[in-house]
Amino acid sequence: MKQNIKRSIGALALLLVISFIPALLGSMFRPDAWYEGLIKPALNPPNWIFGPVWTFLYIIMGISAWLVWLQRQKVRVQFALVLFGIQLLFNGLWTFIFFGLRNPGLAFADILMLWFAIACSLAAFWKKSRYAGLLLIPYLSWVSFAVYLNFELWRLNMVTP
Repeated sequence: MKQNIKRSIGALALLLVISFIPALLGSMFRPDAWYEGLIKPALNPPNWIFGPVWTFLYIIMGISAWLVWLQRQKVRVQFALVLFGIQLLFNGLWTFIFFGLRNPGLAFADILMLWFAIACSLAAFWKKSRYAGLLLIPYLSWVSFAVYLNFELWRLNMVTP
């Protein structure tokens, strides 16, 4: 019993760390003078809001993945967790593409793939644990808003000949 609790707490800690990897990698690419010079859409939130929102989202993502992992004795969870990993990859790539490459158009393509991967993860998680699926709804909602922001940043700042 004690070993199961340790294993469960260890898995939760690991899944939280894994969920924060995109944030760690993304921290290398922060808003700079280029970003500050972009024309922003009307609904663009202040920069300070992104840190707390993403911190909350990464925490609930890790908990969600852990709830799925807990179901591994009852059902197969590998595919659902692979989908989760795929969405983490698109999540991490977005910051590099947008801020590192300064390419809002390519970042928009990435965020569409991210949105789709989150939706697939949510559906797969929901089948394993309703609570896990519910925990991904705020993430999908925020990324839905981010799709709008990314598109508008791209549209408003397109350089035309």
